[in-house]
Amino acid sequence: MKVRFRDMRPSRAELKQAFMPMLRGTLIGTLFGAMPGTGPTITTFIAYAFERKVSKTPERFGHGALEGVAAPEAASHSKTQVDFIPTMSLGIPGDAIMALILGALMIQGIQPGPQLMSEHADLFWGLIASFWIGNVLLVILNVPLIGLWVKVLQVPYRYLFPSAMFFIAVGVFSTNNDLFQVGEVLVFGILGAIFLALEFPVAPILLGYVLGPLVEENFRRALLLSRGNMGVFVDLAHPISLGFVTFTSLLVAAQIYFHLRGIFRQRELRRGA
Repeated sequence: MKVRFRDMRPSRAELKQAFMPMLRGTLIGTLFGAMPGTGPTITTFIAYAFERKVSKTPERFGHGALEGVAAPEAASHSKTQVDFIPTMSLGIPGDAIMALILGALMIQGIQPGPQLMSEHADLFWGLIASFWIGNVLLVILNVPLIGLWVKVLQVPYRYLFPSAMFFIAVGVFSTNNDLFQVGEVLVFGILGAIFLALEFPVAPILLGYVLGPLVEENFRRALLLSRGNMGVFVDLAHPISLGFVTFTSLLVAAQIYFHLRGIFRQRELRRGA
């Protein structure tokens, strides 16, 4: 059966169902996009996990839930755009692609920083214009190819899995031409499979692995500047640090709340049964 373009358009009910997940995914992508070192993969995991926690029917996730697709995609796209903020304003790349762009700018003698917008206005506004043009071209190119992407999903898993493993091994080996690193990836892949089997959330592990060294280094630096005074992090004289500590505390409290709500819901379902 031939698939027509109007058959691929989401209905009004689907748009209404996906609106709030898309909005939350965009906010999550924007928040983590401003943090250097977090790639789009971590952002999509966080958006998916958040939607599953706030959903009243989390059992639908993993079986084609529209919210589980809309939120991660919105987070990924917003993260890609916001990645330019730390790269251009602070000279800190958000991911590997931003690192390449940063290197290309420095080769051309352009130093990213707070003065980039005034000293290289043509580059800055040209970059903004490229966002709009790029998104329009993505729509023009991707929509006609939806049928092709759907056919790719129909390839049997027994062919996709070994192909993916092969390309991963080739990509890792080509970085430094070292087979030992391929073995490292294999070990971490096994650990990841064990974590998934034990239902460990993947997003916090990836985020901690990427940002852990940066957090430790800057934590030691802050303690050296404050001469070991831990109160500097919650001092009213430093509202930015106090704001981050408060936000983190609220985030932890929200996680505890959602966990307890899930436990109470399971108990109510058992009593009802």
